[in-house]
Amino acid sequence: MKQALQAFFKRPTTMIGIATALLFQLIFSVVWMTGYSGISDRTENLTIGVVNEDKALGSTIFENLKQSLPVQVEEVAELSSAETLLDERKLQMIVHIPADFSAKVTGGEGTAVLNYTINESNPQMIKTMMSGMAAQITSTVNKQAVASGAANVLGGLNMPQEQASAIGAALSERVVSNIQSTNPVKGINNQMVPMMMVLASYVGAMIMAQNLHLSSLAVRAQSGRWQVFGARVIINVAAAAVVSLAGSAFVLSLGGQSAHGFLALWGFQALFVLTFMFVAQMFLVIFGMAGMLFNIVTLSAQLVSSGAMMPREMLSDFYQGLSSIFPATYAVEGSMNILFGGPDVVHAALGLLSVLAAAVAVSALATALRKGDTGALAGVPASRPAQS
Repeated sequence: MKQALQAFFKRPTTMIGIATALLFQLIFSVVWMTGYSGISDRTENLTIGVVNEDKALGSTIFENLKQSLPVQVEEVAELSSAETLLDERKLQMIVHIPADFSAKVTGGEGTAVLNYTINESNPQMIKTMMSGMAAQITSTVNKQAVASGAANVLGGLNMPQEQASAIGAALSERVVSNIQSTNPVKGINNQMVPMMMVLASYVGAMIMAQNLHLSSLAVRAQSGRWQVFGARVIINVAAAAVVSLAGSAFVLSLGGQSAHGFLALWGFQALFVLTFMFVAQMFLVIFGMAGMLFNIVTLSAQLVSSGAMMPREMLSDFYQGLSSIFPATYAVEGSMNILFGGPDVVHAALGLLSVLAAAVAVSALATALRKGDTGALAGVPASRPAQS
Protein backbone atom coordinates (compact mmCIF):
# COMPACT_ATOMS: atom_id res chain seq x y z
CA MET A 1 0.00 0.00 0.00
CA LYS A 2 2.77 2.42 0.96
CA GLN A 3 4.57 1.71 -2.30
CA ALA A 4 1.41 2.31 -4.28
CA LEU A 5 0.79 5.62 -2.48
CA GLN A 6 4.32 6.75 -3.18
CA ALA A 7 3.91 5.82 -6.84
CA PHE A 8 0.65 7.79 -7.05
CA PHE A 9 2.13 10.93 -5.53
CA LYS A 10 5.12 10.79 -7.84
CA ARG A 11 2.67 11.31 -10.68
CA PRO A 12 1.84 14.99 -11.31
CA THR A 13 -1.64 13.98 -12.44
CA THR A 14 -2.46 12.89 -8.88
CA MET A 15 -1.76 16.34 -7.48
CA ILE A 16 -3.55 17.96 -10.41
CA GLY A 17 -6.63 15.84 -9.67
CA ILE A 18 -6.66 16.82 -5.99
CA ALA A 19 -6.06 20.48 -6.86
CA THR A 20 -8.93 20.38 -9.35
CA ALA A 21 -11.31 19.03 -6.71
CA LEU A 22 -10.26 21.84 -4.35
CA LEU A 23 -10.67 24.44 -7.09
CA PHE A 24 -14.21 23.26 -7.76
CA GLN A 25 -15.04 23.85 -4.10
CA LEU A 26 -13.39 27.27 -4.06
CA ILE A 27 -14.77 28.55 -7.35
CA PHE A 28 -18.34 27.37 -6.85
CA SER A 29 -18.39 28.70 -3.28
CA VAL A 30 -17.14 32.14 -4.30
CA VAL A 31 -19.33 32.48 -7.40
CA TRP A 32 -22.56 31.15 -5.89
CA MET A 33 -22.24 32.96 -2.57
CA THR A 34 -21.53 36.28 -4.27
CA GLY A 35 -23.97 35.69 -7.13
CA TYR A 36 -26.97 34.97 -4.91
CA SER A 37 -26.04 37.37 -2.12
CA GLY A 38 -28.82 39.90 -1.49
CA ILE A 39 -31.07 38.42 -4.17
CA SER A 40 -34.19 38.72 -1.99
CA ASP A 41 -33.50 42.45 -1.60
CA ARG A 42 -33.79 43.14 -5.33
CA THR A 43 -37.48 42.48 -5.84
CA GLU A 44 -37.73 46.08 -7.04
CA ASN A 45 -36.23 44.84 -10.31
CA LEU A 46 -39.39 42.83 -11.00
CA THR A 47 -42.36 44.49 -12.71
CA ILE A 48 -46.12 44.02 -12.44
CA GLY A 49 -48.36 45.46 -15.13
CA VAL A 50 -51.78 46.82 -14.13
CA VAL A 51 -54.54 47.02 -16.73
CA ASN A 52 -57.17 49.28 -15.17
CA GLU A 53 -60.57 49.37 -16.88
CA ASP A 54 -62.36 50.75 -13.81
CA LYS A 55 -61.94 54.50 -13.49
CA ALA A 56 -63.47 54.72 -10.00
CA LEU A 57 -61.85 52.41 -7.43
CA GLY A 58 -59.35 51.12 -10.01
CA SER A 59 -57.26 54.28 -9.95
CA THR A 60 -57.08 54.18 -6.15
CA ILE A 61 -56.04 50.53 -6.20
CA PHE A 62 -53.30 51.27 -8.75
CA GLU A 63 -51.86 54.08 -6.64
CA ASN A 64 -51.98 51.93 -3.49
CA LEU A 65 -50.16 49.11 -5.28
CA LYS A 66 -47.41 51.47 -6.42
CA GLN A 67 -46.85 52.59 -2.84
CA SER A 68 -47.20 49.28 -1.02
CA LEU A 69 -45.70 46.56 -3.24
CA PRO A 70 -41.94 45.82 -3.17
CA VAL A 71 -41.88 45.61 -7.00
CA GLN A 72 -42.27 48.09 -9.83
CA VAL A 73 -45.90 48.69 -10.78
CA GLU A 74 -46.64 50.05 -14.24
CA GLU A 75 -49.99 50.84 -15.85
CA VAL A 76 -50.55 49.26 -19.27
CA ALA A 77 -53.33 50.66 -21.42
CA GLU A 78 -54.37 47.51 -23.30
CA LEU A 79 -54.69 43.97 -21.99
CA SER A 80 -53.31 42.59 -25.26
CA SER A 81 -50.20 44.77 -24.90
CA ALA A 82 -49.71 43.55 -21.34
CA GLU A 83 -50.03 39.94 -22.47
CA THR A 84 -47.33 40.49 -25.10
CA LEU A 85 -44.99 42.02 -22.50
CA LEU A 86 -45.71 39.12 -20.15
CA ASP A 87 -44.92 36.60 -22.89
CA GLU A 88 -41.60 38.38 -23.52
CA ARG A 89 -40.84 38.28 -19.76
CA LYS A 90 -40.76 42.08 -19.54
CA LEU A 91 -43.57 41.78 -17.00
CA GLN A 92 -43.71 39.16 -14.27
CA MET A 93 -47.49 39.39 -13.70
CA ILE A 94 -50.58 41.19 -15.00
CA VAL A 95 -53.21 42.58 -12.63
CA HIS A 96 -56.44 43.22 -14.56
CA ILE A 97 -59.12 45.40 -12.89
CA PRO A 98 -62.34 44.88 -14.91
CA ALA A 99 -64.70 47.72 -15.77
CA ASP A 100 -67.44 46.52 -13.38
CA PHE A 101 -65.14 46.23 -10.37
CA SER A 102 -66.48 49.28 -8.47
CA ALA A 103 -70.08 48.30 -9.13
CA LYS A 104 -69.47 44.80 -7.78
CA VAL A 105 -67.69 46.10 -4.69
CA THR A 106 -70.36 48.62 -3.74
CA GLY A 107 -73.30 46.44 -4.76
CA GLY A 108 -75.21 44.42 -2.25
CA GLU A 109 -74.81 41.10 -4.09
CA GLY A 110 -72.04 39.19 -5.81
CA THR A 111 -68.28 39.62 -5.58
CA ALA A 112 -65.75 41.69 -7.48
CA VAL A 113 -62.96 39.84 -9.27
CA LEU A 114 -59.32 40.79 -9.66
CA ASN A 115 -57.76 38.91 -12.59
CA TYR A 116 -54.11 37.86 -12.44
CA THR A 117 -52.02 36.34 -15.22
CA ILE A 118 -48.63 34.69 -14.60
CA ASN A 119 -46.22 33.39 -17.24
CA GLU A 120 -44.93 30.01 -16.05
CA SER A 121 -42.22 29.99 -18.72
CA ASN A 122 -39.87 31.48 -16.15
CA PRO A 123 -37.77 30.32 -13.20
CA GLN A 124 -39.96 28.65 -10.57
CA MET A 125 -39.27 31.52 -8.17
CA ILE A 126 -41.29 33.89 -10.38
CA LYS A 127 -44.46 31.80 -10.14
CA THR A 128 -44.06 31.36 -6.38
CA MET A 129 -43.45 35.06 -5.74
CA MET A 130 -46.21 36.30 -8.02
CA SER A 131 -48.78 33.83 -6.65
CA GLY A 132 -48.02 35.05 -3.13
CA MET A 133 -48.19 38.67 -4.24
CA ALA A 134 -51.57 38.08 -5.90
CA ALA A 135 -52.95 36.70 -2.64
CA GLN A 136 -51.54 39.71 -0.78
CA ILE A 137 -53.10 42.18 -3.24
CA THR A 138 -56.52 40.53 -3.08
CA SER A 139 -56.46 40.40 0.71
CA THR A 140 -55.59 44.09 0.99
CA VAL A 141 -58.17 45.22 -1.55
CA ASN A 142 -60.77 42.95 0.01
CA LYS A 143 -60.30 44.55 3.44
CA GLN A 144 -60.80 47.98 1.94
CA ALA A 145 -63.86 46.80 0.01
CA VAL A 146 -65.44 45.15 3.06
CA ALA A 147 -64.97 48.31 5.10
CA SER A 148 -66.52 50.37 2.32
CA GLY A 149 -69.37 47.95 1.79
CA ALA A 150 -70.14 47.71 5.51
CA ALA A 151 -70.29 51.48 5.79
CA ASN A 152 -72.68 51.65 2.84
CA VAL A 153 -74.96 48.85 3.94
CA LEU A 154 -74.94 48.98 7.73
CA GLY A 155 -74.17 52.61 8.39
CA GLY A 156 -76.93 54.42 10.22
CA LEU A 157 -79.21 51.35 10.31
CA ASN A 158 -80.78 49.98 13.45
CA MET A 159 -81.44 46.34 12.71
CA PRO A 160 -81.77 43.09 14.65
CA GLN A 161 -78.58 41.20 15.49
CA GLU A 162 -79.44 38.22 13.28
CA GLN A 163 -79.99 40.41 10.25
CA ALA A 164 -76.78 42.36 10.89
CA SER A 165 -74.83 39.07 11.19
CA ALA A 166 -76.23 37.82 7.89
CA ILE A 167 -75.27 41.01 6.08
CA GLY A 168 -71.85 41.01 7.72
CA ALA A 169 -71.24 37.47 6.47
CA ALA A 170 -72.19 38.56 2.96
CA LEU A 171 -69.62 41.33 3.16
CA SER A 172 -66.84 39.09 4.45
CA GLU A 173 -65.49 38.51 0.95
CA ARG A 174 -66.15 41.30 -1.51
CA VAL A 175 -63.08 40.67 -3.72
CA VAL A 176 -61.81 37.32 -5.01
CA SER A 177 -58.83 36.28 -7.12
CA ASN A 178 -58.89 34.75 -10.57
CA ILE A 179 -55.34 33.53 -11.25
CA GLN A 180 -54.56 32.25 -14.73
CA SER A 181 -51.30 30.94 -16.12
CA THR A 182 -49.85 31.15 -19.60
CA ASN A 183 -47.31 28.68 -20.97
CA PRO A 184 -47.98 26.16 -18.16
CA VAL A 185 -45.14 23.91 -17.01
CA LYS A 186 -46.11 20.31 -16.34
CA GLY A 187 -44.34 19.41 -13.12
CA ILE A 188 -41.10 20.31 -11.39
CA ASN A 189 -39.22 17.79 -13.56
CA ASN A 190 -40.02 19.87 -16.64
CA GLN A 191 -39.27 23.09 -14.76
CA MET A 192 -35.70 21.88 -14.19
CA VAL A 193 -35.07 20.81 -17.81
CA PRO A 194 -33.48 24.10 -19.01
CA MET A 195 -30.93 24.03 -16.17
CA MET A 196 -30.28 20.33 -16.70
CA MET A 197 -29.70 20.82 -20.44
CA VAL A 198 -27.27 23.68 -19.83
CA LEU A 199 -25.39 21.83 -17.09
CA ALA A 200 -25.15 18.54 -19.00
CA SER A 201 -24.20 20.25 -22.25
CA TYR A 202 -21.45 22.46 -20.84
CA VAL A 203 -19.92 19.76 -18.63
CA GLY A 204 -19.95 17.43 -21.63
CA ALA A 205 -18.35 20.15 -23.76
CA MET A 206 -15.63 20.66 -21.11
CA ILE A 207 -14.74 16.97 -20.98
CA MET A 208 -14.81 16.72 -24.76
CA ALA A 209 -12.55 19.79 -25.03
CA GLN A 210 -10.02 18.23 -22.67
CA ASN A 211 -9.90 14.99 -24.61
CA LEU A 212 -9.74 16.74 -28.01
CA HIS A 213 -6.83 18.78 -26.69
CA LEU A 214 -4.96 15.61 -25.74
CA SER A 215 -5.77 14.13 -29.15
CA SER A 216 -4.44 17.30 -30.80
CA LEU A 217 -1.16 16.94 -28.94
CA ALA A 218 -0.92 13.34 -30.11
CA VAL A 219 -1.40 14.15 -33.81
CA ARG A 220 0.44 17.47 -33.95
CA ALA A 221 3.62 15.99 -35.45
CA GLN A 222 1.72 14.57 -38.43
CA SER A 223 -0.63 17.50 -39.05
CA GLY A 224 -0.24 21.24 -39.38
CA ARG A 225 -1.91 23.71 -37.05
CA TRP A 226 -4.70 24.55 -39.50
CA GLN A 227 -5.37 20.90 -40.21
CA VAL A 228 -5.80 20.34 -36.49
CA PHE A 229 -8.04 23.40 -36.25
CA GLY A 230 -10.17 22.28 -39.20
CA ALA A 231 -10.49 18.77 -37.80
CA ARG A 232 -11.76 20.21 -34.52
CA VAL A 233 -14.39 22.24 -36.34
CA ILE A 234 -15.68 19.20 -38.23
CA ILE A 235 -15.71 17.05 -35.09
CA ASN A 236 -17.55 19.75 -33.14
CA VAL A 237 -20.27 20.18 -35.75
CA ALA A 238 -20.85 16.44 -36.10
CA ALA A 239 -20.73 15.82 -32.35
CA ALA A 240 -23.14 18.70 -31.62
CA ALA A 241 -25.71 17.24 -34.01
CA VAL A 242 -25.47 13.74 -32.51
CA VAL A 243 -25.29 14.83 -28.84
CA SER A 244 -28.25 17.21 -29.17
CA LEU A 245 -30.29 14.54 -31.00
CA ALA A 246 -29.75 12.17 -28.10
CA GLY A 247 -30.38 14.87 -25.49
CA SER A 248 -33.65 16.07 -27.03
CA ALA A 249 -34.87 12.51 -27.58
CA PHE A 250 -34.11 11.52 -23.98
CA VAL A 251 -35.93 14.57 -22.56
CA LEU A 252 -39.11 14.04 -24.57
CA SER A 253 -39.16 10.25 -24.18
CA LEU A 254 -38.97 10.64 -20.38
CA GLY A 255 -42.03 12.86 -20.18
CA GLY A 256 -40.63 16.24 -21.15
CA GLN A 257 -42.83 18.79 -22.87
CA SER A 258 -42.07 20.81 -25.97
CA ALA A 259 -44.49 23.50 -27.08
CA HIS A 260 -42.80 23.78 -30.47
CA GLY A 261 -42.02 20.14 -31.18
CA PHE A 262 -39.01 17.86 -31.37
CA LEU A 263 -37.30 19.35 -34.41
CA ALA A 264 -37.27 22.84 -32.93
CA LEU A 265 -35.82 21.51 -29.67
CA TRP A 266 -33.19 19.45 -31.47
CA GLY A 267 -32.12 22.30 -33.75
CA PHE A 268 -31.83 24.82 -30.94
CA GLN A 269 -30.01 22.44 -28.64
CA ALA A 270 -27.57 21.65 -31.45
CA LEU A 271 -26.80 25.36 -31.72
CA PHE A 272 -26.08 25.91 -28.05
CA VAL A 273 -24.18 22.63 -27.66
CA LEU A 274 -21.97 23.65 -30.60
CA THR A 275 -21.44 27.06 -29.00
CA PHE A 276 -20.53 25.44 -25.67
CA MET A 277 -18.01 23.20 -27.43
CA PHE A 278 -16.22 26.06 -29.14
CA VAL A 279 -16.19 28.19 -25.98
CA ALA A 280 -14.82 25.34 -23.86
CA GLN A 281 -12.16 24.50 -26.45
CA MET A 282 -11.21 28.16 -26.91
CA PHE A 283 -9.71 28.26 -23.42
CA LEU A 284 -7.63 25.15 -24.10
CA VAL A 285 -6.44 26.43 -27.48
CA ILE A 286 -5.16 29.55 -25.74
CA PHE A 287 -3.94 28.23 -22.38
CA GLY A 288 -3.49 24.49 -22.88
CA MET A 289 -4.68 22.27 -20.02
CA ALA A 290 -4.68 25.31 -17.73
CA GLY A 291 -7.71 26.42 -19.74
CA MET A 292 -9.80 23.92 -17.76
CA LEU A 293 -9.57 26.33 -14.82
CA PHE A 294 -11.32 28.97 -16.95
CA ASN A 295 -13.93 26.40 -17.93
CA ILE A 296 -14.70 25.65 -14.29
CA VAL A 297 -15.14 29.36 -13.55
CA THR A 298 -17.27 29.80 -16.67
CA LEU A 299 -19.49 26.84 -15.79
CA SER A 300 -20.16 28.12 -12.28
CA ALA A 301 -20.80 31.71 -13.39
CA GLN A 302 -23.18 30.57 -16.14
CA LEU A 303 -25.27 28.45 -13.79
CA VAL A 304 -25.73 31.47 -11.52
CA SER A 305 -26.33 34.13 -14.17
CA SER A 306 -28.27 32.25 -16.87
CA GLY A 307 -31.71 32.63 -15.29
CA ALA A 308 -32.34 28.89 -15.14
CA MET A 309 -32.78 28.82 -11.37
CA MET A 310 -33.20 32.43 -10.25
CA PRO A 311 -34.54 35.42 -12.22
CA ARG A 312 -31.71 37.37 -13.80
CA GLU A 313 -33.51 40.59 -12.89
CA MET A 314 -32.78 39.90 -9.21
CA LEU A 315 -29.03 39.40 -9.64
CA SER A 316 -26.48 42.11 -8.97
CA ASP A 317 -25.46 44.42 -11.82
CA PHE A 318 -22.17 42.54 -12.15
CA TYR A 319 -23.80 39.17 -12.75
CA GLN A 320 -26.47 40.67 -14.98
CA GLY A 321 -23.64 42.08 -17.10
CA LEU A 322 -21.93 38.68 -17.21
CA SER A 323 -25.15 37.02 -18.30
CA SER A 324 -25.23 39.04 -21.52
CA ILE A 325 -21.90 37.62 -22.71
CA PHE A 326 -22.35 34.00 -21.61
CA PRO A 327 -24.01 31.53 -24.00
CA ALA A 328 -25.97 29.77 -21.24
CA THR A 329 -28.20 32.84 -20.86
CA TYR A 330 -29.39 32.54 -24.46
CA ALA A 331 -29.58 28.74 -24.17
CA VAL A 332 -31.96 29.03 -21.19
CA GLU A 333 -34.04 31.77 -22.83
CA GLY A 334 -34.53 29.83 -26.06
CA SER A 335 -35.07 26.50 -24.29
CA MET A 336 -37.86 27.96 -22.15
CA ASN A 337 -39.54 29.38 -25.24
CA ILE A 338 -39.37 26.07 -27.08
CA LEU A 339 -40.20 23.80 -24.14
CA PHE A 340 -42.91 25.80 -22.38
CA GLY A 341 -43.97 28.46 -24.87
CA GLY A 342 -43.14 32.10 -25.49
CA PRO A 343 -41.86 34.31 -28.30
CA ASP A 344 -39.70 32.98 -31.12
CA VAL A 345 -36.07 32.08 -30.46
CA VAL A 346 -34.55 34.58 -32.90
CA HIS A 347 -33.06 36.76 -30.14
CA ALA A 348 -31.63 33.74 -28.31
CA ALA A 349 -30.27 32.21 -31.53
CA LEU A 350 -28.59 35.47 -32.56
CA GLY A 351 -27.01 35.72 -29.11
CA LEU A 352 -25.61 32.20 -29.41
CA LEU A 353 -24.35 32.84 -32.94
CA SER A 354 -22.54 35.96 -31.72
CA VAL A 355 -20.80 34.04 -28.93
CA LEU A 356 -20.03 31.17 -31.32
CA ALA A 357 -18.49 33.51 -33.89
CA ALA A 358 -16.38 35.20 -31.20
CA ALA A 359 -15.12 31.85 -29.86
CA VAL A 360 -14.19 30.60 -33.33
CA ALA A 361 -12.46 33.90 -34.17
CA VAL A 362 -10.43 33.94 -30.95
CA SER A 363 -9.41 30.29 -31.42
CA ALA A 364 -8.40 30.96 -35.03
CA LEU A 365 -6.39 34.02 -33.98
CA ALA A 366 -4.60 32.04 -31.26
CA THR A 367 -3.80 29.36 -33.82
CA ALA A 368 -2.47 31.91 -36.31
CA LEU A 369 -0.25 33.63 -33.75
CA ARG A 370 1.28 30.41 -32.50
CA LYS A 371 4.87 29.93 -33.56
CA GLY A 372 5.91 26.89 -35.52
CA ASP A 373 4.19 25.05 -38.31
CA THR A 374 2.91 22.08 -36.36
CA GLY A 375 -0.17 21.65 -34.25
CA ALA A 376 1.59 22.60 -31.02
CA LEU A 377 -0.91 24.22 -28.65
CA ALA A 378 -0.66 26.75 -25.87
CA GLY A 379 3.06 27.04 -25.76
CA VAL A 380 3.75 23.27 -25.84
CA PRO A 381 6.74 22.76 -28.13
CA ALA A 382 6.28 20.73 -31.25
CA SER A 383 7.62 17.19 -31.22
CA ARG A 384 10.95 16.79 -32.95
CA PRO A 385 11.40 13.98 -35.42
CA ALA A 386 13.37 11.07 -34.10
CA GLN A 387 17.05 11.11 -34.92
CA SER A 388 18.23 8.20 -36.96
